[in-house]
Amino acid sequence: MGEIEDAIERADRESFTWEPPKTLQGRINFLMKQLKTTKAVAQELGVTQRSVERYRKGERKHPPKDIAAKIDAAVRSRWQPPARKRRRKQAAAATGITVETRARFGYTAPVGTTDDGRFRRLTVHLPPAYAQRLFDARDAGASDQEMRGIIADGFKDVYFQDGGGRAMGLSDVEINDIDDLDLDF
Repeated sequence: MGEIEDAIERADRESFTWEPPKTLQGRINFLMKQLKTTKAVAQELGVTQRSVERYRKGERKHPPKDIAAKIDAAVRSRWQPPARKRRRKQAAAATGITVETRARFGYTAPVGTTDDGRFRRLTVHLPPAYAQRLFDARDAGASDQEMRGIIADGFKDVYFQDGGGRAMGLSDVEINDIDDLDLDF
């Protein structure tokens, strides 16, 4: 996964209306309901079917840290899809998306102005249209670079050009080196 995909996933997790199961047995049972077979759960986690059966029965309560992290990630990625979908739909239709980042922005500007890219820490609220474009691109399997382009377009319109009030000669904005990126919707 790319940086934008990771940020969307983190923001999605904040939409949980209740927490996922806390016990190992509860998490494995949830995965069993989702994936149907011990073989599918074992493949997802990278363990044997017998290990899944032991976790499920409570015979084994403390998996290795890397396996515990895989179990946590598998559960959280499948937890409450309706709540996630509802939150994304609301962002795309009404509320928009807030992007907080520290990144190097490069841009194409008219002759006589500086177009040297530099690191900036920005928190910008993008309108719903950009949220819709971002979610559509993600659902269509767009690359991280394509999703960066959507966010950069939003930054150009909202931050750099202030909705058409300044920097009208600015033609392209790029997000190059991302140190940190978080989304909220």
